[in-house]
Order: sequence, then structure tokens, then C-alpha cells
Amino acid sequence: MSDPALETLLLPLETEAVELAAGSKVLFLRARAGRALAALQDLETLCVQSFAPDRDALMKAGFRVEAETDEDGFDAVLLLPGRQRQEARAQLAKAVSSAREGGLFIACAPNTEGAKTLESDLADLMGGSEKLSKNKCRVVWHRVAADAVNRDLLEDWRGLDAPRQVLEGSYISRPGIFAWDRIDPASKLLAGLLPETLKGRGADLGAGFGYLARAVLEKAPKVTSLDLYEAEKRALDLAEQNLAAFKGQKPMTGIWSDVTRGIEGPYDFIVSNPPFHQAGRAERTDVGQGFIRAAAAGLRPGGDFYMVANRHLPYEKTLGEVFANITQLADEGGYKVIRAVKAKGGR
Repeated sequence: MSDPALETLLLPLETEAVELAAGSKVLFLRARAGRALAALQDLETLCVQSFAPDRDALMKAGFRVEAETDEDGFDAVLLLPGRQRQEARAQLAKAVSSAREGGLFIACAPNTEGAKTLESDLADLMGGSEKLSKNKCRVVWHRVAADAVNRDLLEDWRGLDAPRQVLEGSYISRPGIFAWDRIDPASKLLAGLLPETLKGRGADLGAGFGYLARAVLEKAPKVTSLDLYEAEKRALDLAEQNLAAFKGQKPMTGIWSDVTRGIEGPYDFIVSNPPFHQAGRAERTDVGQGFIRAAAAGLRPGGDFYMVANRHLPYEKTLGEVFANITQLADEGGYKVIRAVKAKGGR
């Protein structure tokens, strides 16, 4: 799959607008895999990625990957910033802080996802930048000079994506994760339709910061345990904090994984608000379809799957292929809520 931002990010190296000696120590924040990474093959690269599908792809390509790092002193730091501005500025501050004096900083964003703001922010923080445009993206770069860095701005931006109380203190969340400071209306709709009769071992696929899981635990006293599956580790860490009050009552396990690659089980019930965008990229119905197939495989015969999705997403065909009985519980506000039951014969 084409990744224009990644391809454009590495243009300065490929065109020799900048040079790095073989064996240079490189940090790649919010790294993604792709053919363009051939430009890093002679460098000592550490990839930082907390999103499981991208982590898995990077590891498969042979890169060293961490969810986060405190290492610094890098010869170069690469960044594909998030779309949310507070998160992007915190990432920018992290990147600049991680480079050695005289080290190189390179970042790229699509024109429609903050490229102009990225260039402006880099100029404010470091006094200027060079740039190239291609693939409807902009790559900017600059050498880190301690006496040119705006230290006050650097300190202000470092903590912009830090965890904090949201929704009048009901939850802990942070910029950059899905619906970070609000209750997603699709999840709220699904939560209101979940029955109090849910029981046994359950799972939440795509748990986010824990809203839907908390709704299950508060509503259904016969639930005995709940596994939280989440691809974004930053969100999963928050979910575990937000559900800490239930840990002494119900066994809970946070699982940092790509649900489309399969889940554990067997579960008595599964709830889910599947994602259909990844890292700001185009709509992907295959992700939701993968969630549906994983849920069917992870349920015991006769188990229930409750999901919510945007009305226009074509999930009914996939549901019909792997579940015996499908009922639409709601169609409102642009969302549909579906209950699917796995055949007792194990279909």
C-alpha cells in the first residue's frame, strides 16, 4: 500500500540534500514500514511505534521497535507526526530533544494534514527549516543547534500530549488517541443497548481509553472477566487506568495487539466499535471486516457479538458469512448497532 508521507519523508536522504554517514544512530518516531525505508539500511535505526499493526510490519522488516524510548543523542531523528495538534507538537519537542547537538531533524506531513503548520512550528521552535514538496506532502528538516532552540517553547510543548483528566474527571485520556476528550457517539449508542444479562468471559475489541468496557462492567454484574484488545498502546495504558476500580472485582487483561490477526478465547460475548481509519489514512473497511472475523473465531458456540458501525460501512456480508443469526438493534445518528450470534455448531 502506498504511503506518500513516508516516501516524502525520506526524500532529503534519497536526493542527498542531506547526508548521514553509514552507521549513524537514527531515531524514527511514529515509524511506519514501507519500501522507502531502504534509505535507512546502512544506519543504526530505532523505530518508536505504539500502534500494533505498524509495530508488527516494522519488526517483520527487520527493524528494532519500541513502544517508547528515553534514549537521546541521535545523529538524526525522523518524525511522521500525528494529526492532532497537541500530540504533533509534543512529538516535535520529543524529536528535537532526542537529537544530539548538530544532529538532523526531518519530519513530513500531507498537505491536507498539517504540513504548513508543521513547517511553521519547526521555524518557531528551531529558527527555520528547509523543505521539499512531493506526493502532496511536505518534508521539512533542520540541524539542531542548542543556542537556536526556543527553550521555553520546547518545555511548553513537551507535555502537551500528557495524560490528563477529561469529561469532568470521569476518565484519564490524552491527545492523539481516538475521541480523546469526548465520548464517541457510536460507542455511546452501543453502550445504551447492551443488555444487563451479559455474563461470563467477555472481550472488548478496540477498547480505546476504556469507555465501552466500563459500560459493560457497570451494567452487567454477571460478567466474570473482561479482556481489552487495543492496537494503540497509549490508549490501552489509559484504559487500564480508567478501569482500575474494577480490577479487584473482575479479572481484566489488556492485550496490545492487532485484532485482525486473531484473538484469544473462547469468549461468551464480545463488544466492539471497530476502527475504519488507521493513522489518518483512507477509509479501510477491511479492518472492521477483520474485527468481525476475529470475533466469530474467538466466541464460543452460541456466543454474542455486539458491534456498532457507521451506517454506510458494508459489514453485513461478512457478518452473514461467519455468524448464524444477525439482528440490527438500532439505526440512528448515522450509526447502526448489530447483534450477531455464533451458531451452536461452531460456524
